[in-house]
Amino acid sequence: VGGLSPLLLLAVQGAQGQLGANGIEFALNQTGLFALAVLVGSLACTPVRLVTGWTWPARIRRTLGLLAFTYAAAHFLTYAVLDQGLDVRAMAEDVFTRPFITVGFTALMLLVPLAVTSTHKWVRRLGFPAWQRLHRLAYVAAVLGVVHFVWRGKKDVTEPVLYGAVLALLFAVRVGEALRKRGFAA
Repeated sequence: VGGLSPLLLLAVQGAQGQLGANGIEFALNQTGLFALAVLVGSLACTPVRLVTGWTWPARIRRTLGLLAFTYAAAHFLTYAVLDQGLDVRAMAEDVFTRPFITVGFTALMLLVPLAVTSTHKWVRRLGFPAWQRLHRLAYVAAVLGVVHFVWRGKKDVTEPVLYGAVLALLFAVRVGEALRKRGFAA
């Protein structure tokens, strides 16, 4: 409920006309930001466990991943329905001609199989090693999300660069752990 409350608040504010002069842009920015923040949060669960020894982050990782997909889908639906009026031709043209939309759409498409295969049944069906390899696409989606954020055309890239730095730190912890397991680190 807490994870969905920003989306609910956004919907209520939108229905009441309280999203500002460009409500669609505000909704796009908020849903995109929430999607990226929650996706990075889901990717932080394992590094936090590795660094701190805490086990509770692993229990919320799936929920965070599904919330990230929900916000990414809301971001896309805001674009598709409110911004483009479900004009498939215009959306296809945007995907193929505007690089920041191309990478954002690609990130969303990478999240779809992750959301679909997030259940225990899918882990058993795919086998844990294959399931784990598939779910590493979350890192690719997060990198694309940061690129989408940087390329969306704003001059101040401080916030997306911070997300990129956090993502790089998470990568570093994961790589360090992999090297340690293989005996390359002290």
